[in-house]
Amino acid sequence: MSIANTQYIVTGAAGFIGSAVVWGLNREGIDDILIVDHLGESDKWKNLRALRYADYMEKDDFFRQLAMDGLPASVKAVIHLGACSSTTQLDASYLVHNNFECSKLLATLCAARAVRFIYASSAATYGAGEHGYSDDHAGIPALRPLNMYGYSKQMFDLWAIRNGLVDSIAGMKFTNVFGPNERHKGPMRSMVCRAFEQIRDTGSVKLFRSCRPEYADGEQKRDFVYVKDIVDMILFLLERTDLCGIYNAGSGLAETWNELVSAVFAAMGKPCSIEYIDMPEILRGKYQYYTCADMTKLRSAGFTGGRTPLADAVADYVRGYLIPDKFLGDEPSN
Repeated sequence: MSIANTQYIVTGAAGFIGSAVVWGLNREGIDDILIVDHLGESDKWKNLRALRYADYMEKDDFFRQLAMDGLPASVKAVIHLGACSSTTQLDASYLVHNNFECSKLLATLCAARAVRFIYASSAATYGAGEHGYSDDHAGIPALRPLNMYGYSKQMFDLWAIRNGLVDSIAGMKFTNVFGPNERHKGPMRSMVCRAFEQIRDTGSVKLFRSCRPEYADGEQKRDFVYVKDIVDMILFLLERTDLCGIYNAGSGLAETWNELVSAVFAAMGKPCSIEYIDMPEILRGKYQYYTCADMTKLRSAGFTGGRTPLADAVADYVRGYLIPDKFLGDEPSN
């Protein structure tokens, strides 16, 4: 396998957002794609079955060849979504190598050849939100992530700013993304997916009790965004190569866990039944009670894509993919 003669590279392409991006590229008629991932023993290979692409490379082989040969002249764009996304990962050295060092190599090679480079940052970089949720570069050094995953993303954002690469690449701070092709993620699946499974199996859903008096149980708020909306944002930045910098990628709204799971019950036609349980000790002090992406920068740059209302997005996901057990690409093409 080789990187040569490929126009588009998507890392993390068998994963949740990565496979959704390949799906989005396919819908634009693009299939000259090298997909890069580490399949291991998970079921994420299933995300690839309905997608069209030119070749596949294992992550380690890809980065080894990059280090030796660089990027071939054929490459037009790299969408770098490959990362460890576990917020409970305790191996900081692994996160630094996987989420920081690999990103630096790719970004440097792309910048040297003026290849479009779009990468995944994270709203986890905002920590408890004490400095707000603006994607203004000037405020990024003040952010204090609550877990090592968030910090590994912060490390790369800061490196890109310090070294001037932020003016030639595009980063996206994803909020709480949910949608098709996430079932392989185990405990990191979205609450929509986990709620569907709990309702199907038990008729009720478990949510964490609040440990802060200003938030009632289940009233903790997050910026929930449908993966199809995220794909629209990425394709917009892929087309608008003049837009560089770090952008928030969310819905721009803060909605409660109670609202989210209520939408799942409604999509399944089931009565709402929520049980509140104690938050695990490992999450206390590292839990975001409120997130809401300021979407002004991306909107001002010309992004006019829709923000799918939460109830509609949940219904599309539950009825279109979870109940029939389908993946992106299995649906009829429009």
